[in-house]
Amino acid sequence: MSTVRNREPRSDNTIKIADDLVVGRVGYGAMQLTGPQVWGEYPDRDGAIALLRHVADAGVTLIDTADVYGPHSNELLIHDALHPYPNDLVIATKGGFVRGGFDYSTLDAIGNRNYLRQSAHMSARRLGVETIDLYYLHSGRAIDAPFEDQIATLAELRDQGVIRHIGLSNVSVEQFEAARAIVDIAAATAQYNLSSRLGGPLLAAAEAAGAMFCPYHPAAIDGDNAAVIRAAVAPIAELHQATIQQIALAWHLHRSSVSVPIPGTTSAGHFDENLAAARIDLSLEEVQSITELIAEA
Repeated sequence: MSTVRNREPRSDNTIKIADDLVVGRVGYGAMQLTGPQVWGEYPDRDGAIALLRHVADAGVTLIDTADVYGPHSNELLIHDALHPYPNDLVIATKGGFVRGGFDYSTLDAIGNRNYLRQSAHMSARRLGVETIDLYYLHSGRAIDAPFEDQIATLAELRDQGVIRHIGLSNVSVEQFEAARAIVDIAAATAQYNLSSRLGGPLLAAAEAAGAMFCPYHPAAIDGDNAAVIRAAVAPIAELHQATIQQIALAWHLHRSSVSVPIPGTTSAGHFDENLAAARIDLSLEEVQSITELIAEA
């Protein structure tokens, strides 16, 4: 257990989404509060509700979900745990994926106008809000409608007040820029962590655009180089009396001023450790040494 929670918080511990929403630099990803393989209800519903209330009580102001988590059960769980929501809580959800069963092979992307419209309206209904603060297109790979048409649909939903700000998940830099030519993009999310820099180009594009970037699986360390990475980070963690996972999260906050990691967990104690990472002050040399462990994408 880290002792860093007793340190002074970083001065840059909040970020603006667009020009009107302020969130903390560490959010919470709710995807794990589903059944196995993100399918079905989370088996301990009371425990999940208690955890979500603990997350909100701890001051987290960004919770990330999606209609495909469950599907639908994750949004309903958040509603049942937290509605009516604290005034400063931003719930981000996503639409555009469909899931036809337990097997991941049934996951697909849909982009036609009426499906995206239905997805946004139904997410708002499940969450119990008139306007979704941040709504992501969940994927850039739908082929049933041109990407630009999908973005135009989200822009229309924004103009109608169904969604407040638009985000993009799992898109290329080219798609990110094409979307920005149509409507303001407030956020982007992609896989980016110590062992995978696939989202690096999108992070750079978000920085240039002034958009928030939410790396998912932000503390994961896996793959062929996992042991080498852990060995390199371990002395830094020991110096800061922190866990390797906490250092991984702190690295995101130092790596970019627009980065808001959204680690997920089903444990209140683990959540507290994740949130404590925002209080770790890494040196420039430590950040650089961690960054250079693998090449950027």
